[in-house]
Amino acid sequence: MVRHVVLMKFKPDIKEDQISKIKNDLGALPGIISEIRFYEFGKDEVRSDRSYDFCLVSAFEDFDSLKRYQVHPDHVKIVNILKEICEDIRAVDYTF
Repeated sequence: MVRHVVLMKFKPDIKEDQISKIKNDLGALPGIISEIRFYEFGKDEVRSDRSYDFCLVSAFEDFDSLKRYQVHPDHVKIVNILKEICEDIRAVDYTF
């Protein structure tokens, strides 16, 4: 199995309705993309200096499944929105 972890730092002027839309769009992906085995996400609640604003944790059967997820048109749409509203996005992918 492959775990895919993404940390996002929003731009300072991000609006709460934009975050709500991202949550809705992300929440729909497990019903659309069959490769997803596990999927959760949430907004940071601690808000420390080292915190990122949002995290996505997902799991896939293997790296080929992860790759199919990454190029899926519905995922790509969300990635493009995130690129507009985030000042930084980091990811880690590992097997477990």
